[in-house]
Amino acid sequence: MTRPAPMTRPAPLTLLQLAMTLALGLVTALGIAQRGIADEPVRIVSAGGSITEIVYALGQQDRLVARDTTSNHPAQALELPNVGYVRRLSPEGLLSVNPDLILAEEGAGPPETFEVLEGSGLPIITIPMGFDLPAVQEKITAVAAALDVPEAGAALVAQVTEEVEGAQKAAGLHNQRILFVLSMQGGRIMAAGRNTAADGIITMAGAQNAIDGFEGYKLITDEAVITAAPDVILMMQSHRPGAITADDLLSHPALSTTPAGRDQAVLQMDGMLMLGFSVRTGQAVTELANALATAGH
Repeated sequence: MTRPAPMTRPAPLTLLQLAMTLALGLVTALGIAQRGIADEPVRIVSAGGSITEIVYALGQQDRLVARDTTSNHPAQALELPNVGYVRRLSPEGLLSVNPDLILAEEGAGPPETFEVLEGSGLPIITIPMGFDLPAVQEKITAVAAALDVPEAGAALVAQVTEEVEGAQKAAGLHNQRILFVLSMQGGRIMAAGRNTAADGIITMAGAQNAIDGFEGYKLITDEAVITAAPDVILMMQSHRPGAITADDLLSHPALSTTPAGRDQAVLQMDGMLMLGFSVRTGQAVTELANALATAGH
């Protein structure tokens, strides 16, 4: 007599994902029933500071019900519920505000969270990222399309383009080498290479990234710091306990031997303004270019 094959019990993670998907699907279905399937989204979560800025600039902020931690501008956005850091979002946090649309920057995550949400039928629109003027234009156009306000989007693109092009023309070109320091770990510098937001804004302000041997953000050796020979050190402003300071960098054994270290040329800028590549990019280019003009003097 042949025995039936034993049943395979699903792994706990699979059961959890299934339960979350069912719960999210129920909430999504109820939301559609209440507002009508043809209605435009009115409960939107913005997962990405650059997206939030664009939503406000388009005059569509009344449709926002939550934002992520990086969404700190304009100040009114801070009054919205915070669903967590853009790269560490949870299904529970996003579900808690009962959204009917999520606008997420490319790279938002983790992927498992969005897999669960997509399985529920909750609409998610990914907004492309990039670190130059065409990328800003594309980002604004994508957000405007998602919100069904293409004319306002086109007007905003024209405005931001004029601002950025004017800022770049005023900035001009010069030979300053800039080292962007993201953090310091165990005495080693985490620097920005090519294809990063830091590299993009440095280039738009008319300067040169002192690090061009790799892409992304990486820890570099003291020898690499010395070889880079930056004229200026650039970093984000931070008021978090334990964040690196200008004094920390100037006392670093390798950085202190560079032209930037000897001239104590350290610049700090608001991170979202500098690296957001959104509606304030023209302002960021102007502020960085003006600061570079006097750095080390």
